[in-house]
Amino acid sequence: MCDHLYVVTGGPGTGKSTLIEELARRGTRSMPEAGRAIIRDQVAIRGPALPWGDRALYAELMLGWELRSYHEAEAMTGPVIMDRGIPDIVGYLRLIGLAVPAHIEAAARRFCYNGTVFLAPYWDAIFTQDTERKQDRREAEATGRVMAETYAGLGYEVVELPRVSVEARADFVRERVGD
Repeated sequence: MCDHLYVVTGGPGTGKSTLIEELARRGTRSMPEAGRAIIRDQVAIRGPALPWGDRALYAELMLGWELRSYHEAEAMTGPVIMDRGIPDIVGYLRLIGLAVPAHIEAAARRFCYNGTVFLAPYWDAIFTQDTERKQDRREAEATGRVMAETYAGLGYEVVELPRVSVEARADFVRERVGD
């Protein structure tokens, strides 16, 4: 297990990326989210691997991205904050009702993170949508639930982030990762 790799997960629009940007500003290493980058690239090339297109192919591209991020972060020293992790792909497939391929399930079990996973809960005050984040409130809440269940099912302790300012959230995380 890579105890220095900490996942932040949750539904879209719940402040994950904003928190990670604040942690990075304070000097904590981080790895970016796969989904947004894949969407941007696929839209730019008019590719089919999109959450509103070929969802199975989108999941496969996320797996490749997350494996690369994992190996890059694994080589780093000190805490590394991961904007989602490989189990998020399992959760995504479950959320949309697609079967989880055996190789994705195997990846989620083989490539482990720190036992503490931070969940950004749905929070109406900060929820936003944009061109890459099209999910509504209901789907954002459901995503958070599925991610919590997926990580807990894999043996992780899911710690919900408090609904406080981004600075206070960053303090909360830093206290727990020892950075």
